[in-house]
Amino acid sequence: MDRELPADTLNEIGVLKRREVEARILLPVVEALAREFGRDRVVAIVREVIVAVAREQGRQLATRMGDDSLPTFAAALEDWKKGDAYRMDVLEQTDERLAFNVTPCRYAEMYRALGIPALAALLSCNRDFALVEGFNPEVELTRTQTIMEGATHCDFRFVRKAR
Repeated sequence: MDRELPADTLNEIGVLKRREVEARILLPVVEALAREFGRDRVVAIVREVIVAVAREQGRQLATRMGDDSLPTFAAALEDWKKGDAYRMDVLEQTDERLAFNVTPCRYAEMYRALGIPALAALLSCNRDFALVEGFNPEVELTRTQTIMEGATHCDFRFVRKAR
């Protein structure tokens, strides 16, 4: 980002509620800009901005948590679960690996209820890779499917790369 913002404390309301507020503001802006400048170009710019914001939020999260380890990242995910946003079925959790599946996902339900399932991945899922990259560049996320794209669950696999 071009300028530094004050510390972000909005996750205290829960990320699900935050994403709803963001979507309700962004949707009319994106639609208006798309009419003026073309949908593909506007969506590309929005994607670029959201990724940059998520990366910076990851950096801030690591700073706020005082550690950038996978166990600390796992603990930080509580903000994303607030409001019964999703259930996280942990498959593996070590200092080097974190693997879990998410189901159900109220984020997907919320975007569908707002009538914008096509923008859901852009506004929400799109952030995950950049967030963890900002949190710790040595951690790699692999995800092969999401509920928002029609799968039965989201499969999150984090691995700390060898130094």
